[in-house]
Amino acid sequence: MQYFYRFLNGLIDETAKTRPLIYLNGPRQTGKSTLAQNLRLAGKTNYITFDSPVALEGAQKDPENFIKSLPADALNIIDEVQMAPGIFPYLKMAVDENRTKDRGKCLYLLTGSANLMALPALSEALVGRMSVLTLLPFSAAEYRKKDVNFIDRLFQEKPEYKKFKRPDLVSVIKNATFPEPAIHKDINLTQWFDDYLTTLIQRDIHSVADIRRPEKIITLLSLLALRAGSLLNNSSVSSEAGLDTKTYNHYKAACSNTYIIFEIQPWSKPTGLNKRFTKSPKLYFTDTNLLAYLLRRDMDEIYSSDPVTMGHLFENFAACEVMKNTAGRHEYDVTVFRTQDNREVDFVVEKHNGDAIGIEVKLSGSVSSGDITNLKMLQDSLGNKFKRGIVLYTGSELVSLAPDIWAVPLPFLWE
Repeated sequence: MQYFYRFLNGLIDETAKTRPLIYLNGPRQTGKSTLAQNLRLAGKTNYITFDSPVALEGAQKDPENFIKSLPADALNIIDEVQMAPGIFPYLKMAVDENRTKDRGKCLYLLTGSANLMALPALSEALVGRMSVLTLLPFSAAEYRKKDVNFIDRLFQEKPEYKKFKRPDLVSVIKNATFPEPAIHKDINLTQWFDDYLTTLIQRDIHSVADIRRPEKIITLLSLLALRAGSLLNNSSVSSEAGLDTKTYNHYKAACSNTYIIFEIQPWSKPTGLNKRFTKSPKLYFTDTNLLAYLLRRDMDEIYSSDPVTMGHLFENFAACEVMKNTAGRHEYDVTVFRTQDNREVDFVVEKHNGDAIGIEVKLSGSVSSGDITNLKMLQDSLGNKFKRGIVLYTGSELVSLAPDIWAVPLPFLWE
């Protein structure tokens, strides 16, 4: 498979200069192994994968000597590390020994398809010693091999009027997915996602949770798919899934910790508005093509005949793009701004200094003054901390709608 440069390449390069251990996690099949093997870091690298039965056997049966046997003068890349949890105490010892020798370089780059923070026995061993970075499926820019981060651009540059060629929306969403189906167009997506979820349930989910009824995971995901982009009524979903509250929360957390779904938390800061804000997060799927698969719908058919569902898919796609462009960037915080009287800005991206941009998503080729009412409310709330507001839409013109509020066409994500 040809190699596509990923946004995290540069961030890994910088992190490796100062941190002794990096954990690169993210959904299965996003290209973590490929990225790790294509890093161009200074010095020697040594790659081991626990997909190798021999390497896994050695790490499981004799973890201490397995770690001691790794070359001290190389960056040791250990793939699918969650399969051998016994090595973590010895990684801690090796990192601490390295510190006493006053070495600043990175010794270990670990990859895994599960959120290590969901495994306290493992993560606690490496607290303060490890930087965690998350690799998600291709962004729209990465698929086109464009080094464009549209979130950075919105903070750093004032937009200017420009006319873009309107792309095929369905193709844009289909390409912003896992590398294998994005690159190989002859792949049957239904079969690919069948196999993907089977592997995920049999391997990754069991690494983060004791799942006694794996068939209920598919039931749960199908029910959550119907609610993508919505505030989640957990009691309603657990009842429909036939799960008690404790089991439902356990299974839903497993789906989150293996990066199938994610939630964007509600805005929780005081404002000058006489408004009360909702306390519920909004749920999205990490891949919009997986979402369409779980809906058992063809995206072309949805686009041509079901604008309401297509609007939900477009919002899910936008949520994924926001997360892909902020992944690993600890200076960014993403929330949803929603009042209890249902006034909402889909996404607010905020820096630690309080500077923020608001993003509204609209499945339409045009934007009117009524579409920016909630962005203006956010602007009034934030004052001079409001740096930009945009309506991401499917039209062709990048145009100002009000001071610091713009209609932004889809190609802005990569051009």
